[in-house]
Amino acid sequence: MAVVGRPHGVKGDVMLDIRSDRPERRFELGAVYSPEPAVVPGQVARPGGGLAERLTLSRFQSRPGRVVAGFAEVADRTGAESLRGAKLLAEVDPDEEPDAWYPSRLRGAAVTLADGAPVGVVKGVVSAPGQDLLEIVQPDGSTALVPLVKELVPEVDPNRGRIVIDPPEGLVAARPERGENAD
Repeated sequence: MAVVGRPHGVKGDVMLDIRSDRPERRFELGAVYSPEPAVVPGQVARPGGGLAERLTLSRFQSRPGRVVAGFAEVADRTGAESLRGAKLLAEVDPDEEPDAWYPSRLRGAAVTLADGAPVGVVKGVVSAPGQDLLEIVQPDGSTALVPLVKELVPEVDPNRGRIVIDPPEGLVAARPERGENAD
């Protein structure tokens, strides 16, 4: 849903880099998120002791160019600092978004062109400022970064472990020549 940025103030608020395509539905007060990487013991103390494995949105303010959020489990700047760089994940009802998927489910998926020509295997998803990038390890061992936009990645099927891309010339390694001089 978002990536946690720097702390904002001394009461545990943080800046958020929103990654959801439906922020108005995902950032309602009381919403619960799981931070990834998982909270390590000793990082975020809950009021009254214990550790937070989930974060409950208690404050949310959208200003031009930035979003500031606070969580019930984070009481001070030290707790906010411990969340820097964490990805906030939320459970999504599959009936609500049938084409939704988590980046972790794409690792290891086979990537092909529309005609079935192999391109490589997904190593991961890289969060970039403009949009996420599909990181693909190609057969020659090189890595290609393909923007995760519908025009370039028309089909994502994590259940079948398959992704179809339609990249412009030069974005991925040239496909092997076929046919004419094959023996």
